[in-house]
Amino acid sequence: MSNGLKHIVSIKELSVDDIEPILDLAEEMVPIAEGKEKSDDLEGKILATLFFEPSTRTRLSFEAAMKRLNGKCIGFARAGTSSVKKGETLADTIRVAAGYADIIVLRHPQEGSAQLAADFSDKPVLNAGDGAGHHPTQTLLDLFTIKKEMGSI
Repeated sequence: MSNGLKHIVSIKELSVDDIEPILDLAEEMVPIAEGKEKSDDLEGKILATLFFEPSTRTRLSFEAAMKRLNGKCIGFARAGTSSVKKGETLADTIRVAAGYADIIVLRHPQEGSAQLAADFSDKPVLNAGDGAGHHPTQTLLDLFTIKKEMGSI
């Protein structure tokens, strides 16, 4: 991205110059998302989905996208199945996941958790919702839908 961002924690971090290429790439990937075309773009890459709160659409959309791009997924859909149950901190969980994955998608009920994760990760962190805070991936999807339906944002 033009501003050198590594993580996407808040939509406010992205400029129009950052968002437009993301939306253009998303448009190019529609046939892959629909299963009409195949892609090996992420072959050999691993996505960690760390979902500390319930989510169906967001988690499955990330996992499906990764698999359609021939990548792999690791992670959990409930914090109770991770070492958090034994007292592991979010920072520790992020550091462990960063050791196994190329990118981390985090959904957490606590506002600010995505920024904390980004602070402790040497791999990109995508915020998939942090409580009442931010959900930039949903905002990007909304912008994509508006552009597709209306022709522009």
